[in-house]
Amino acid sequence: MNANPPTLSEDLTARLLAARNSQGHWEGELSSSALSTATALFSLKLYVRHTNANHLIEPIETLNRLIQFGINWLLKTQNPDGGWGDTIRNASNISTTALCWAALSADTDETVRIPISNAEAWLTRTAGSVEPKILARAIGDRYGKDRTFSVPILTLCALAGRLGTGKTAWRYIPQLPFELAACPHRWFQIIRLPVVSYALPALIAMGHVRHFHRPTWNPITRVLRWVIGPRTLRVLQSIQPEGGGFLEATPLTSFVTMSLIGAGHLAHPVVQNGIDFILRSVRPDGSWPIDTNLATWVTTLSINALARHPDFPASLPTPDRQHLRDWLLGQQYKVVHPYTHAAPGGWAWTDLPGGVPDADDTAGALIALWHLGFRDPQVIEAVALGITWLLNLQNRDGGVPTFCRGWGALPFDRSGADLTAHALHAWAIWKDLISPETAARVKAATIAALEYLAKQQRSNGSWAPLWFGSEAGENEQNFTYGTSRVLSALSTLLPDAAASAMMRRAIGWLTLAQNPDGGWGGDTQTPGSVEETSLALQALAECSTEPTIALKNGLAYLDQARLTHSDFEPTPIGFYFAKLWYFEKLYPLIYATGAAATLKSRHSDPLAPVLRGEGTG
Repeated sequence: MNANPPTLSEDLTARLLAARNSQGHWEGELSSSALSTATALFSLKLYVRHTNANHLIEPIETLNRLIQFGINWLLKTQNPDGGWGDTIRNASNISTTALCWAALSADTDETVRIPISNAEAWLTRTAGSVEPKILARAIGDRYGKDRTFSVPILTLCALAGRLGTGKTAWRYIPQLPFELAACPHRWFQIIRLPVVSYALPALIAMGHVRHFHRPTWNPITRVLRWVIGPRTLRVLQSIQPEGGGFLEATPLTSFVTMSLIGAGHLAHPVVQNGIDFILRSVRPDGSWPIDTNLATWVTTLSINALARHPDFPASLPTPDRQHLRDWLLGQQYKVVHPYTHAAPGGWAWTDLPGGVPDADDTAGALIALWHLGFRDPQVIEAVALGITWLLNLQNRDGGVPTFCRGWGALPFDRSGADLTAHALHAWAIWKDLISPETAARVKAATIAALEYLAKQQRSNGSWAPLWFGSEAGENEQNFTYGTSRVLSALSTLLPDAAASAMMRRAIGWLTLAQNPDGGWGGDTQTPGSVEETSLALQALAECSTEPTIALKNGLAYLDQARLTHSDFEPTPIGFYFAKLWYFEKLYPLIYATGAAATLKSRHSDPLAPVLRGEGTG
C-alpha cells in the first residue's frame, strides 16, 4: 500500500501526460457551438435545396439526416429564456440567437414552431423588434465599424427570408467591396478594409451575394464589379485550404459557402470543398465546433506547463521530448502563406491545412522548444526564423498584433498586451543563442514592447488581453488573464525600474481581485474558474519569494475543484474570431498543472499539505 499519495502537482502532471493523443501530442476538444451548428445546417439546407439530387456529394437521405440532427441539437440546447449562447455555458446573445432563429425558420416542422417563437420573443425583448430595420441596427451596433461578423449574420438572415423578400431583404446589409480583393495584397494595409485581415474570404463571398441580389445604382461601380467578379472568385479559390475549411472554422466556411450558393455559384469548387469540410466536421451528436482543433496551441501550452515541474525531464523522457520537438518543427511554416502572405517562420494554432501563422502560437512554440531542451542546428535555425518572424510583426506602437503588421483599425487586428508579453518571453529566453544582429533587434524590440505595455496598463495595475474574455467582466474583458500573462512574461526579464513598477501594480491588482473562496474570475468580484485561478496563481508564484496567503488560498481553491470534479469543468473564457466564445476541454488541466508545478518548485515545503492533496484544514 502506498503511504505517500501523489501530490497535487504529480496528480495533475500524470493526467496531462495521459491526455496526449495516439500521435504523442495534445489535440484537446473544443466546445460544440450553437452558432457553428446553425451556420452549418443552414448551408446544408441551401445546398440540398438548390442542387439536383444526382449531383449531391452525399445521398440526400444522409444530408437530410445530418440537418435534422443539427436541428435536434439546437432545440435541445436552447436556453430557458428562448435564446442561445455561443456554447452551452454562455448566456444568450443577439448574434447566435438571430442565426439559430433564422436557420430554424426555414423549417415548417411543427417541432420547431414553439422554439422559433421563443427565440423571436427573446430577440424582440433584446433588440426591440424583429422588424428588419431594427434587428439589423441592433446586430450592427454590437460590432460597431467592424463588419467582419455583422454582415455574415445579416446575410444568413436575408437568405433565410427573415429580412424581407427580393431586393428589400438586402437593403440593410452593407455592400462589402469585394472587388478590392483583386488588388495586390500589399495594398490592404493602405485601403483599410471594413473587415479584419483574416476575413478576406467573407469579404469576397458576401460581397458577391449582396451585389447579386441588390447591385449598386452607380453604373460604373456596377460594371466594375461584374467585370472583376470572376477574378475575385479565383482569388477565393486560391486561398481555400486543401481541406476546404477556411481557418478550419465552420462558421467562416459556412458563411462563404452559403453566400456563393445564394449568388448562383452552386457548382463553384469553393462550394463543393466547403460542403465537404462541413460534412467532415460534424460531431456524432449533430453539433459542430467553432474550429476543428487547437492542436499546436494546446501542445505548446502543455509542454510549457509540464516544464515548470522540477522533475520535468523524468516526467517527459528524452524520446518523448524528441518526438515533440520534431512534431513542433514540422508545424512551422517554411513558405509564404497563401492566405495572409505571412513570411516563413511562424506557427498556427492547428496542425491542419486551414491554420494561419500568428503571434501567440509562434511565441508559444518558441518557448516550448526552449523547454524541450534541444539546441541542435535544426532547432536553432527554426528558432532564428521564428524570432525574426515575430520581430517583423511588431507594430510601430511597440505592440505585437495577431496576424499582420499594420492592420490596426479593427479590434482583432490591433496590438495586444497578451501577445506582446508572449513575444517578449520568447525573445528573452533565446536572446543569447541567436546572431548578434538579431540580438540587437531583440533589444530594441524589447524596449519598444515594454513602452507599449506601460501605456496599456490600466491605472489599477491590470491589462486586458485580446483573445480571451469574461462574460461577467467589465465590457466582457478578462483582466485576470491579461494581467497574469503579462506578469508571467515580465518575470522572465531583468526588469528595469519602470518594468518593476508595472509588476508591483499588477501584483497588487491580482491580489485584490482574489475572491474570498480563494479563486479568481476574469475581473474583480466575478465568479472564479480553474483556468483564471491557475493563471493568477502561476503569475504570483513566479514573482514571490515566500508562500503568501493568496497562494495558499488559491491552491486550496484548485484542490477543492479537483475533489469536486475529478475532470475539471472548462469555462468559456476563450474568444474566437469576432468575439465568439468557446471553451477548451484541456485548458483547466493545462493551466492547473502549470500553477501547481510552479508552486511546487518554488514553495513546496510551506504548501506541502495542499500540494499533497490533503487540503488546507
